[in-house]
Amino acid sequence: MISRLPLDRQLESLRVVLSRNDVLTEVLSRAVTLELPGWYVTAGCLFQTVWNVVTGRPPAHGIKDYDLFYFDGGDLSWEAEDTVIKAGRTVFAGLPAEVEIRNEARVHLWYQGKFGVPCPPYDSSEAAIDSFAATTCCLGVRVEADGQWRVYAPHGLSDVFNLVVRPNPVLAPRAVYEAKAARWREQWPELTVLAWPSTSPVPPSRSD
Repeated sequence: MISRLPLDRQLESLRVVLSRNDVLTEVLSRAVTLELPGWYVTAGCLFQTVWNVVTGRPPAHGIKDYDLFYFDGGDLSWEAEDTVIKAGRTVFAGLPAEVEIRNEARVHLWYQGKFGVPCPPYDSSEAAIDSFAATTCCLGVRVEADGQWRVYAPHGLSDVFNLVVRPNPVLAPRAVYEAKAARWREQWPELTVLAWPSTSPVPPSRSD
């Protein structure tokens, strides 16, 4: 069982599993050329690739898009982000999937309007990944200029490989978690979805 391997071997297993998704590996390869600060390919395209491989499905089954985060706190304008998004359309042209690019330094400017709760400003892409609705989602991968993979997995990899969806009640509302979990379970009925806790912890301030 992969989740019981030493961490270094889990990371290698993750790389091997993710590499079976040809779209994902192409996104990672092309993303390097954008030279974005603090970038990661993250969220569903990663853990859903693992779910697919573990359950014997095609590696790209059910993946609706590929999220690319970066962090540029020097320019919080929509115009700067849009310039990157347009560059991404050129770089990722021809792929059979949408690549959604977002500057995580700007999330606090629009998050409350979309989700109904305020979001303190992030100080890094990693901080943004930390706040996903499920700990299973808290995973980011990028390829360095020398070809080495860098993996950010603050909650480890056991739940990802064991098909466990665990709530992460630090920012996103319960309704967001439950809606996502229900949608995932329709496509991957093997999932074990854990209930939202009856009392959610108060999110730490970004200065802690």
